[in-house]
Amino acid sequence: MGIFSRFKRNKAPLPTSAEPVGFFSTDLPIAPVDRELYKELALQRSIKVGAPSAATVNHGFDTSIQEVKQRFGRITQDVPTLLSAWFAAQGFIGWQTAAIIAQQWLVGKACFMPADDAVRHWFKIDASNLPQLGDANDLPQMIADEDERYKLKKNLIQFLGMGRVFGVRHCLFRVRSTDPDYYLKPFNPDGITPGSYLGMTQIDPYWMAPELDARAAGDPASPDFYEPTWWNINGKRYHKSHFVIFRNGELADILKPTYLYGGIPVPQKIMERVYAAERTANEAPQLALTKRLNIQKVDVDKAFANQEVFEEKARYQNELRNNYGTLFIGKEEEATQLETSLAELDAVIMSQFQLVAAAANVPSTKLLGTSPKGFDATGEFEARSYHEELETLQSNALSDVVTRHHLCVIRSNIAPQLGVAPFIVRHVWEPVDSPTAEEEANVRKTNSETDKNLFDTGAIDAMDIRTRLANDPNSGYSLAAVIDEAPTGEV
Repeated sequence: MGIFSRFKRNKAPLPTSAEPVGFFSTDLPIAPVDRELYKELALQRSIKVGAPSAATVNHGFDTSIQEVKQRFGRITQDVPTLLSAWFAAQGFIGWQTAAIIAQQWLVGKACFMPADDAVRHWFKIDASNLPQLGDANDLPQMIADEDERYKLKKNLIQFLGMGRVFGVRHCLFRVRSTDPDYYLKPFNPDGITPGSYLGMTQIDPYWMAPELDARAAGDPASPDFYEPTWWNINGKRYHKSHFVIFRNGELADILKPTYLYGGIPVPQKIMERVYAAERTANEAPQLALTKRLNIQKVDVDKAFANQEVFEEKARYQNELRNNYGTLFIGKEEEATQLETSLAELDAVIMSQFQLVAAAANVPSTKLLGTSPKGFDATGEFEARSYHEELETLQSNALSDVVTRHHLCVIRSNIAPQLGVAPFIVRHVWEPVDSPTAEEEANVRKTNSETDKNLFDTGAIDAMDIRTRLANDPNSGYSLAAVIDEAPTGEV
């Protein structure tokens, strides 16, 4: 019996089902595929979100697998089965699964880093459109104190961060009201009385059940179509207008019931890429320890004549196999070594993590804290795109929370304190890109050169330059505002 017959492995049966061989969704079986079974499994995975609520069914929704199978068959008849089934399998993973995946360090950073960066430089209150409000000379500071008391920044970070984790986030503004149906009715600012605002609270989506009225469920021409009219929390109905709701990504109407009227969780988008990146990174230390393969010629027949002794010697040599060990061989024996090259391995690893960053809309330089590798890039374009993404999040998600909070605070606390009618203030987000000290110095140098050129031509005078410096918070000088008064004298 030869050496190969001694180490022959039992043949594994060829896969007969359509279950993926490995974790990756592209790990398709190499055996002939039962296409109908593969389609069935993909469909079950794509809509496996639990039975629809009674309220949903009563309003005409049926997300049963039978209906989806009929639609799936119609829309994919001209698309290759495996390809269409692969995309169909990219369905909602469920909020609990998303929360579990978000525990992983990279996924957690991808979800919460944009939230932290979006509020880091905060905003300023613009009260220029307001008349003088009695003694309210420091209205922005009064509002800032209320923002701190109600922990507005913490709430904004949680609102956006957890919204990216679950794909949806509900922020409820708590108001003490004598009306038992206050939350059942649409939000009315006049219902906020002095001292009635209690702050914000946020609810994870698995504690809430969507309910739709007849128009939202059955009229595609309605602006509220497929938008839940109420959210049921612990048996109590809350009208949608009492919430500010963030949804990550846009979904077609046909998919909204599947996602229970939420958005797309970031963990769902990046989980496969994170797994691939971590697997690649974990291969590096293992490869470093096993990159050398020793090859030693032996007399196979003699070696296996006493197999136990041979295996014991081989085991002993493997134990001594390190950078400090010595391999002893016979005079007639030969030993060689194969070595795996580790060149560019770091670029391969970092490229996988860059794919994670791209899927999460976060620059790899921010997410990983290192310069990009493998794509021959500096990261400047990524940074600019990220700043645009943060500005979009500020305007489309965070500003709604800030505006509603200020409306409640002013009506409940500030306006009664000042003894004036309720008013509205605007907030202006500070730039998300903070210039470095060197960049600020270059700006001041450029401004001073411009001032000198204009002064030399007589276009401006020293008072104009001083006024500009006094109005520039980044001028580097503390100058009082200049009041332009006409000189007095004898007529």
